[in-house]
Amino acid sequence: MSRSNGRLEPEVIVNFSDGSEGFTYNKGKLEEAFRVGGILEKAPVKPPKDPAAAHIKREDIDLIVHEFEVSRAQAEKALLEHSGNLEKTLEALITPKAR
Repeated sequence: MSRSNGRLEPEVIVNFSDGSEGFTYNKGKLEEAFRVGGILEKAPVKPPKDPAAAHIKREDIDLIVHEFEVSRAQAEKALLEHSGNLEKTLEALITPKAR
């Protein structure tokens, strides 16, 4: 590294040019942005649980999956569409759809 004004020059990771001005990424500045900004220090944010999904029973999902041979996602979606009511969900699944 070379010296400028008595200080070491930062290590350059990438040089690029956009036409008139050239820009650089400095390793020290990049590390500082992660360290000071807390990007790596913050815990990941968990998405809130869907309150409608809280009252869907696992047994209901299993019943629909095994009896109708659909995926768990499809069974959960059907139950969510009918507010977790198993009877309404089963009726909807066996009722032919109008074309």
